[in-house]
Amino acid sequence: MALRDDFELANQRAKDLERSVPRVVAAHYDRKTGRVVIQLSSKLIVSFSPGDVEGLEDAKAAQLSEIEISPSGFGIHFPAVDADLYVPGLLDGILGSKRWMASRLGHIGGQSRSRAKTAASRANGRLGGRPGKALER
Repeated sequence: MALRDDFELANQRAKDLERSVPRVVAAHYDRKTGRVVIQLSSKLIVSFSPGDVEGLEDAKAAQLSEIEISPSGFGIHFPAVDADLYVPGLLDGILGSKRWMASRLGHIGGQSRSRAKTAASRANGRLGGRPGKALER
C-alpha cells in the first residue's frame, strides 16, 4: 500500500509539471499536410508526421481524425488505433519506447550512403559478399 508521503510527493511533482510544461489545448489531424497538429497553452503549435510516432506509423487518415486530449492536458489519445502520446515526452523528441526508437535509428543509419560505407560494401563484394551464418551442430 502507498504511503501518505508517496501521495504528497506525487502531488508535488504534478504541480511542478503543471507550472513548467505547457498543456495541450487543441489537437487535430491535417489531411492536407498529413500531420498531427497540437496547439499548446504556451501558444506554441507543434506538428509531426504520424509515420514517425510509435503506434501511429500504420494509421490511416480516417483513424487519425479523432483525437482526445487527456484531462491533465499532458496527453493525447487516438481511439481508432488505441494509441496514446505523452506530450512532454513528444516535446523532448521521444516518439516511442526506447526499443522502438532504437530500431528506427538503426533503420535510418542503415540507409546512409557515405563514401566509407560504399567503399566497404564494394570491398566486401569483391571478397564474395557477406559471409554466411555458421551452422550450429
